[in-house]
Amino acid sequence: MADYDLVVLGSGPGGYVAAIRAGQLGMKTAIVERDELGGICLNWGCIPSKSLLRNAEVLGLIKHAEEFGISFDNLSYDFGAAIDRSRKVVKRLTTGVASLLRKNKVDHVRGVGALKDRSTIQVEGGSLLTADNIIIATGARERAIPSLPVDRKVVITSREALELREVPGRVVIVGGGATGAEFAHIYRTYGAEVTIVELLPRLVPLEDEEISRQLERAFTKQGIKAMTGAGVQGIAVNGGVATVTVSSDGVESVIECDKVLVAVGVQGNVENIGLEEAGVETERGFIRIDDRMATNVDGVYAIGDVTGKMLLAHVASAQGVTAVEGIAGRNPPKLDYGLMPRAIYCRPQVASFGLTEAQAREQGYEIKIGQFPMAASGKALALGETDGLVKLVVDAEVGEVLGAHMIGAEVTELLGELAMTRLLEGTTAELGWAVHPHPTMSEVVKEAALAAEGEAIHI
Repeated sequence: MADYDLVVLGSGPGGYVAAIRAGQLGMKTAIVERDELGGICLNWGCIPSKSLLRNAEVLGLIKHAEEFGISFDNLSYDFGAAIDRSRKVVKRLTTGVASLLRKNKVDHVRGVGALKDRSTIQVEGGSLLTADNIIIATGARERAIPSLPVDRKVVITSREALELREVPGRVVIVGGGATGAEFAHIYRTYGAEVTIVELLPRLVPLEDEEISRQLERAFTKQGIKAMTGAGVQGIAVNGGVATVTVSSDGVESVIECDKVLVAVGVQGNVENIGLEEAGVETERGFIRIDDRMATNVDGVYAIGDVTGKMLLAHVASAQGVTAVEGIAGRNPPKLDYGLMPRAIYCRPQVASFGLTEAQAREQGYEIKIGQFPMAASGKALALGETDGLVKLVVDAEVGEVLGAHMIGAEVTELLGELAMTRLLEGTTAELGWAVHPHPTMSEVVKEAALAAEGEAIHI
């Protein structure tokens, strides 16, 4: 008999959630982790960065205190203290994960694990674990790019950025996606000169074009410079100062800065974990899986960033539950990656799911658009946060929400309602009829739904 019903390799948001769910379903389960419980997300990603973003939000509000009739002298702020606070938040959460594993009788095995075959994991310098099922949840890391030589001192990744105790005076951020946008907001709020260099034609290029334009305008207003359609040709470091050569429309320019934050591309952690020994297939540097998260090897599954499906913590968690429920003989619903919510926590926040307007038209849908500006929201006006809008992409025939795209204060908190509406096959008519509390930010969703029907009240 095997030692375990399930062994999970990696304890990030996919791995630890899978292990806890397995424990809840009565499986004898172990989780193998080479570093800290919680993986990159809890320790060096989602959680500490959101803690820093909260600090930036508070500082930004203080800097605009005069709008609220509040004035003071001698403002001072300590970025090192913000880092310390972020580490405390991390510690509290990782301690909580350890407690949940114990509560659900999951064995925590510390060490570097690798598959010896489809049912055996060797922990380096330690035990040999056998299991009826194995879930690989080893995550991903930054991709090595020759023109972006990371030295982890001047040219850094988000991992090093989350330990910096002083904000650089001048910073170039390579990559205008979620990570780049969030750190741009943090650094600019703390007084840095920030330049974002994005190879594609717009910031947050996976979002709806209208949302990208709104974010670029908001960043410009904050003093963040964005160079889109521009590529970094090389980085030279001399005496602790970086020189970044950027090419745009065939014209080269040079930017001097104190730090370069590289926020582009990742690769799956597929090396040295025994995939070859077990016969597990990869594709483009990620583990290939089916709808059940199963690999080509019976009894071996993969979840999270190592699959390359969507590099989001909540997607990894959903994949983990799906895999475990399937192993337990249940029939979990198929995950629709096109409807997974996406959230960016800069200021203003960006939140979305589903098809953009352009994608919906490309796929042949006859659509209508429901749109409502934050400037017409009573709650947004009261908060002093009037930048942004809500945009719904709607199937014109049946009223189904094909996509939702939002930018503004706390819009990430509005995704749940829209995701539930889609899950229950709701329509804009139903969203519009639902009574929303006043005054709240949630009213903008109701008004956008009504706007799709030509019935918006407040615009």
